Amino acid sequence: MPGWGGRPIKVEGGLRARTARGSIGSQWWSRRFIDILERVCDKGRLGRGRAYARGGQVLSIDLSPGLVAASVQGSRREPYTIKIRIEAYGEQRWAELTEAIAGQAVYRAMLLAGEMPQEIEELFAARGVDLFPRDLDMDCTCPDWGFPCKHLSAVLYLLAESFDDDPFLVLAWRGRTKEQLLGSLADEEPEPEPLLVSDVPFADRLSDFYAPGASVRRQERPHVAATPGLLLRLFPPPGDLGRRLAPLYEQLDPPRS
Repeated sequence: MPGWGGRPIKVEGGLRARTARGSIGSQWWSRRFIDILERVCDKGRLGRGRAYARGGQVLSIDLSPGLVAASVQGSRREPYTIKIRIEAYGEQRWAELTEAIAGQAVYRAMLLAGEMPQEIEELFAARGVDLFPRDLDMDCTCPDWGFPCKHLSAVLYLLAESFDDDPFLVLAWRGRTKEQLLGSLADEEPEPEPLLVSDVPFADRLSDFYAPGASVRRQERPHVAATPGLLLRLFPPPGDLGRRLAPLYEQLDPPRS
């Protein structure tokens, strides 16, 4: 087969991993995905996949509910087509998950702030579903018999790195976009309880309804005389007007016995 097994054809403008060496993925959710891959996949091909990812051989990656479709340039002229499938959860399942997330104030706040709480994986598991896939239905149009081939491995590594940038892609792959989830969480926000004020029937209030300062809970307060000195200190009039007003204030509120 001409061209198979040789050096890949170099491309310009391909998707390239940010890290030149070492591990790919820095956040816990992307590392969780990588750990699953490295536990179940052939390590040799994963290593060659990292080289492809760092060399810019992946031409495109498109993620939609339940499916990642990608194109990778190998040693042949025609790029290889990649398909990676997982289960995308339906509306009923997502309604249950959203309700559970909304019931945890910390999880809800973190997601609304653009972060992925680590405990969310347990929340999914408690409802009998997985956040990260255990099994991947994958295929590549290349003739390599190994699983996964280096082209698939390259896409998986770049996919993990994209999770670093946007953790909501993990959820979008499962069938819920960022906009859908955050919109649902906003809708799930509990309404604040109205201020509770004990009402009094109007008939029972009739005798004092028009009294000054009447309120739902009328309380007797000690009378405080509005002394001329206090009022004039609080609201000082201009010039010598205060001296003239003092006798008038005395008449407004005469001392009580």
